[in-house]
Amino acid sequence: MTKQWSLDDIAPQDGRRVIITGANSGVGYHTAAILARHGAEVVLACRDERLGADAVARMQREIPGARLELERLDLASLESVRAFADRQLSLRQPLDILVNNAGVMAPHRRVETTDGFELQFGTNVLGHFALTALLLPALELAAANSPERPRVVTIASIAHKTGRLNFEDLQAVRHYGPMSSYRQSKLANLMFAFELNRHLRVSQSRVMSVAAHPGVANTNLFRKGHSAASRAARAVLGNLIGALFNSDLTGALPTLYAATAPDVVDGGYYGPLGLFETRGERVGPAKVASQARNEADARRLWQVCEELTGTAFG
Repeated sequence: MTKQWSLDDIAPQDGRRVIITGANSGVGYHTAAILARHGAEVVLACRDERLGADAVARMQREIPGARLELERLDLASLESVRAFADRQLSLRQPLDILVNNAGVMAPHRRVETTDGFELQFGTNVLGHFALTALLLPALELAAANSPERPRVVTIASIAHKTGRLNFEDLQAVRHYGPMSSYRQSKLANLMFAFELNRHLRVSQSRVMSVAAHPGVANTNLFRKGHSAASRAARAVLGNLIGALFNSDLTGALPTLYAATAPDVVDGGYYGPLGLFETRGERVGPAKVASQARNEADARRLWQVCEELTGTAFG
C-alpha cells in the first residue's frame, strides 16, 4: 500500500448486496453499518431476531435511507443454514460480498449444536462452510454480472497461531478445552479461506476468498466469554480493556478492507498492524502460522466438512 488505508477510501457500494453473519453486534454490526452508509444493501443474518431487530433500528437511526434486511440464521443448525440459503437463492439476486463473521468463543463446558457437533466447531467452521457452499450460486451470479469481483471474507483470529487440528477428536468428545477448541476453530476458518481460494482458482471462478482478523477487539465474544482466561482478563484489566484493545469499530477495519479494498489479493489475510497485530487503525497483510499453510491438512479438513455438513462446492 502506498498510503494508510482508511474508511474514506471505501468506494461507493451502491448496487451491491452484502450478507454478514452475526451482524447484530461488535465487528459485524460496524461492518454492516459502514457498508450500508456507503450505499450497499446489507442483509443482517442473525441468530437472535430480537437483537437483530434492535441492530436494524439503531442502524436506521444512524443512517437515514439505509437499505437493510434482517434474516434469521442459526449457524448451529444446518437446517437453519439451508433454509436461509434457500430464501436467498429464491430471490435470484447476485451476492457481491459474504462476510463469515459470526462466532462462538470458549463456552466453559462442552455444548453441542442441533446436529450434534461441538458448538464452536459446528458454528464457527461447519456452519460457515455449509453457508458458503450453498450461497456460491448467488456469488457466481454477481461474478457474471458485475465488473467487481465478489468476495467471501472469513473472519479468523490471531488465536489461530496456537491452534492445532485434532483430526482424531475434532468434536472434542474425549477432551474439551474451551480455548483449545476455539483456537482450533479459528485455525480451521483460516484454512477454509485458503482452501476455498484454491478451489475457486482451479475452477477459474471470479469469486475471491480472503480472510481477516480484528486483532484483540473488545467485542461481545470477549466481554461475554465464559472461559477462565476471559474472566480473569476482565477481572484484572477492568476499565483498561477499552484502552488496551481495539474498539468494535477499529476491529471492523480489517474486515472492511478485505471486503472492499482494490489491492486485496486472492487468498489474502489481513489484520491490524499495531502491537503484535493486536490493535491499531493501520491495516495490512497478517502473519500466517505454518500450520495454516498445510495444504494436506486443509484438503483433509475440507473433506471432513463436506461429509459432516452434507454440502459440496459444485
